[in-house]
Amino acid sequence: MITRQNFLLGALTLAASPLLRCFPVKAGGFDLAEVAPGVFVHQGRYEMQSPQNRGDMANAAFVVGDDAVAVIDTLGSAVVGRELREAIRAVTDKPIRYVINTHMHPDHVFGNTAFKEDNPTFVGHYKTARGLASRADQYLATNKRMLGEEAFEGIEIVLPTLAVEDKLTLDLGNRTLVLEAQPTAHTDNDLIVTDTKTGTLFLGDLLFSVHVPTLDGSIKGWLALIDELETRKVARVVPGHGPHAMDLPGALAPEQLYLATIAEDVRRLIAEGKTLEDATKTAGFSERDAWKLFDQYHVRNVSAAFAELEWE
Repeated sequence: MITRQNFLLGALTLAASPLLRCFPVKAGGFDLAEVAPGVFVHQGRYEMQSPQNRGDMANAAFVVGDDAVAVIDTLGSAVVGRELREAIRAVTDKPIRYVINTHMHPDHVFGNTAFKEDNPTFVGHYKTARGLASRADQYLATNKRMLGEEAFEGIEIVLPTLAVEDKLTLDLGNRTLVLEAQPTAHTDNDLIVTDTKTGTLFLGDLLFSVHVPTLDGSIKGWLALIDELETRKVARVVPGHGPHAMDLPGALAPEQLYLATIAEDVRRLIAEGKTLEDATKTAGFSERDAWKLFDQYHVRNVSAAFAELEWE
């Protein structure tokens, strides 16, 4: 298990890493950073959705090839999705051929509507369509309440038209993206993307930084997947929430520590005969000062972990 000392050493390594350098880009008033040649990332805010942020709470990216563009996640509303599209158009006039969703959560997919006019192929994990469709009413109602009428305007559910069951390669012209469906971890429909030209790995919400991780899948699966992801040899990684780009394996260390702490605490409490209510009051609270939005999401994470681990 990772220790706090190892985490701090990893954080120092990250802070000194030249791989974190990126170049700010102003595109139609929309903030972007070019983290590698032809790879652009917009950093979302560390906030809950609100009328003020209009659903701009996650990272979104796009990759420009010789022939076409692929968008990776589209933010949390049609309003900011349109701003992302305008920023892409300020960078390049090449056709937007693909819109890739790394998983089904609204802060990553509700901007899809803004790209329908480009007639792209919408790509996702093979379980994304089912998961998104089953929660559509809940997601729409909740986000309408939290975003308000103006920021919610234009949002609709746009399902993938191309499903990835294992691995899929997309050609952008002298540039290929490799898409890989993952086992249940953050959700049951996580998809990762690698730009082979620059060695940039897009992890979606399999990687949280600063923003506390949110568990909607399997804590055991997530921890196992982190072990595998740490072995990847890439130039940089783009998180679903956090800085524009980070370095592996250090980027995963804080998340791994957080999830492992919850799992360890919950297992101990179960062994002691404690209840879910007991766990939500103590498990993982040693991590409270390390994360933004801890109070908003942590108890939910503990509840999900308890439901999974009590049946081990």
